Amino acid sequence: MKKNIVESMAFFASQEFEASFRYDGKDLGAVCGEDGTVFKVWSPFAEKIGLRLFRDGMTEEVCLEEEMQAEEKGVWKLTFPESLHGMYYDYLVWNDGKAVRTADPYAVGCSRNGGRSMVVDLRKTDPEGFREDRAPEACEERIIYELHIKDFSYDAESGIPRAFRGKYKAFTVPGEMGKYPTGMEYLKRLGITHVHLLPFFDYGSVDEAGDEEQFNWGYDPVNYNVPEGSYATDTEDGIVRIRECKEMIGALHKNGIRVIMDVVYNHTHQEDSWLERMVPGYYYRYNEDGSLANGSACGNDIAAGRAMVDNYIADSVMYWAREYHIDGFRFDLMGLLTVELMNRIQGELDEAFGKGEKLLYGEPWSADSSPMEEGTTAAQKRNTGFLCDGIGIFSDDTRDAIKGSVFYADNPGFVNGGQGLEKAILHAAAGWKNGGACFEPRSCSQIINYVSAHDNYTLWDKLVLSMHGEKADFDRKYADVLSANKLAAFIYFTCQGNLFFQAGEEFGRTKQGEDNSYCSSPELNMLRWQRTVEYGELVEYYKGLISLRKKLPGLCDKSPSAARRVMCGRIQGEGVVSFLVDNRDVRPSRWEELFIVYNASDLRQTVRLPEQERGDLEIEHKDYPEGAEETKTAVWEVLADGSRADCCRQAEITAEGIRVAPHSGMLLGRRS
Repeated sequence: MKKNIVESMAFFASQEFEASFRYDGKDLGAVCGEDGTVFKVWSPFAEKIGLRLFRDGMTEEVCLEEEMQAEEKGVWKLTFPESLHGMYYDYLVWNDGKAVRTADPYAVGCSRNGGRSMVVDLRKTDPEGFREDRAPEACEERIIYELHIKDFSYDAESGIPRAFRGKYKAFTVPGEMGKYPTGMEYLKRLGITHVHLLPFFDYGSVDEAGDEEQFNWGYDPVNYNVPEGSYATDTEDGIVRIRECKEMIGALHKNGIRVIMDVVYNHTHQEDSWLERMVPGYYYRYNEDGSLANGSACGNDIAAGRAMVDNYIADSVMYWAREYHIDGFRFDLMGLLTVELMNRIQGELDEAFGKGEKLLYGEPWSADSSPMEEGTTAAQKRNTGFLCDGIGIFSDDTRDAIKGSVFYADNPGFVNGGQGLEKAILHAAAGWKNGGACFEPRSCSQIINYVSAHDNYTLWDKLVLSMHGEKADFDRKYADVLSANKLAAFIYFTCQGNLFFQAGEEFGRTKQGEDNSYCSSPELNMLRWQRTVEYGELVEYYKGLISLRKKLPGLCDKSPSAARRVMCGRIQGEGVVSFLVDNRDVRPSRWEELFIVYNASDLRQTVRLPEQERGDLEIEHKDYPEGAEETKTAVWEVLADGSRADCCRQAEITAEGIRVAPHSGMLLGRRS
């Protein structure tokens, strides 16, 4: 068997295979409308394929079984003159005289738990007004909020009706449901521009017929083009999940928020997937000894780089963008995919929707090595320069410089006691465009700045563990942790690039020190809305940073030359750095220059302004009471410090410079 697999790998990669079997049609699956239903699948080595129709998703009684007709390029087809909307189906695929049952890899609907496909007339699944739904106007900045659908509303304090908690429908509930803003109202007030939703295509790690206590992040794909059923109010009717998923997206759009879909095209839930059953051996990577590659650490790797694998992935992305109005895609373990595929996807999205309208980014790494197809380039961090300018990568360099390694709880970064990180922080401020890392981005638009995501410790937990040890109390509002949290946010919110943070980071989200909560209880994972009140000071600080960021073109610039705005980087001392930002733009801006200081030290620091370094600071002298310290005022205004963000007050400048409190930052704007 292993020998046959190895021999097949060479054939799958050959020009002979491409010429004979590559099919570029966009009509695979079950296409249903008022004028009939057409079933098409790609299975070039099948001896025959039988279609079976069922009245519902669970019964074993077949109401019709009919053999499909072979066509060119390995495609099989069967046409019905009537609409079969609402019918369920599967296939019997014959190889070597044996039949294997499979659902349709191209299906757009499915039964409970995804074991059977569903025929869907998609126009009948649209909520009222969904055809007219459009993405909100693009903002000056992208501020991405990573959110799990169940986490969003599972807490009873969310005020969401019980029937909608943990569901798509929770996003459709308007207004303030409780004593303080929660749910959609909270998201609007926070000021984010994008919600990044953890995987919500049909995944296999949750029993959709089971109880609500089940939980999983969802990185276990089963049906790539069907919404997950456990987030629907009815898991048995395959139409409900489609309609309610669209309602969620439409509701986010109506509230001014774009939607990013977390996609997992690097592996499947199990090797025995619908793809494998349809074309054995083709869709997966194998090692030279015939064993499955496991660069995903999930048991298998999808063979990106092969013609029909790439077609499948690109067509799936385009389907979600067109049918569900998805505004962007985050690629899990993007390093297992190829530069060529990612650039192709960006090109197709740009052509269909306009350049840059759809946002793409991903993890530029893999869990382990994986054999790539000959002539392809892995979409790894070191190859960032080969990716289109619009494809972003998570900057683990920025993340680890700010808070320390995600793999070691006690390893500190710049804000929590780490030493020798000043140069790295200055490189982060310029989006790593001026060196300092193992890659060179085309522009700052490729950088996704963040300090927490669903993986690893929450920011709060990481800071508590690294600053107070493993026996620390995660529910205690440590003053030093609060300051470090604010400084961490201040830093990445003033770096060049895109902004991304985990839901709840802004109110000290804790998972009680659990660093891998992918299948922990929903109670551990859920957003605890009461913390928005308990940590209201931190929430307001994040709100201020978000609001301020949108006003500063020098930080929002995503052009290839944006990094040149960052000037005069200085290491002012241990744990203290400063730099200047050119804030001029074609649109009017109140401030011509920005001066930014990060002070992670234990002492108040006095930092000289750039004009003081040059000796040309214009000041006003005032008369002061005897014994008072003379203060000199200039045209600089404080826009943010360690206590408030998006404030605006006259800066107090002494002959030595400005004073910055310990464990805090300061952002000054010089009036135009």
